Amino acid sequence: MPPSSPPSPRRRSDVSALSPTAVLHSEWIKIRSIRSSFGSLLAVVVAALGIALAVFPAIGQPEAETGEIDPLFWIYYPVNFVQIAAIAFGATAASSEFLNGALRNSLMAVPRRNLLYGAKVAVVGSAALGMGVVAGFVMFFTANAFLGKYAIGIGDPGALRSCFGAGLYLALIALFSMGLTFLLRSAVAVLSILIPFILIVSFVIGGVSEGAATWLPDRAGQQILFQEPLGTLGAWTGLGVTALWTAAALLAGWGAMRRRDA
Repeated sequence: MPPSSPPSPRRRSDVSALSPTAVLHSEWIKIRSIRSSFGSLLAVVVAALGIALAVFPAIGQPEAETGEIDPLFWIYYPVNFVQIAAIAFGATAASSEFLNGALRNSLMAVPRRNLLYGAKVAVVGSAALGMGVVAGFVMFFTANAFLGKYAIGIGDPGALRSCFGAGLYLALIALFSMGLTFLLRSAVAVLSILIPFILIVSFVIGGVSEGAATWLPDRAGQQILFQEPLGTLGAWTGLGVTALWTAAALLAGWGAMRRRDA
């Protein structure tokens, strides 16, 4: 009986390609090489700096002087716009799989759908978290540079928590958008739903019932940015509510990816 031949180089390469590390690396290459995804990721920090420089030199101190808004939350006014970049990043990172049969090619390289989806979640979440934390510190220090006597020190209550919390919130919003995009298979549809919801509908609901609005994904998560959180949710509890919304969206996207043909 002839001795069994050693594994061919091709088979060893195939096994290596299926390792979690290799799949994670390939997902990062996708994000870095797709202009819309990488551009929206960079826009998280660019928008944080740009909006802060556009707003705080002119009205930073007058708004803080009114005392009508939490002083720490006022520093994160740019989040209203930065979160749009985070939503766009999550949506475009997912929708790239549905262009020109890209998902079919991805599944040929990584037949294990759970591994493919999990790697994409990990890479998108990590990238959004990293850029989000940078954006949080950029907003904090840029705003404080123009607040004069109303400036908040990094050692003041809630300040450091809010900088890292901004990153966590933006990462959750990006993943929330990603999960919905896998469910709907369209970045345009997700952007058309989420952006008006966060910029308009959330405030309308808040005007009708502030208690109900507190549990919305954006309102709940942004409690982490307050020095004194509003309503019944605390800073970390509110972020936990957003995490639950995100988990539900990711599970829905995972189910859709497992059921549907590429």
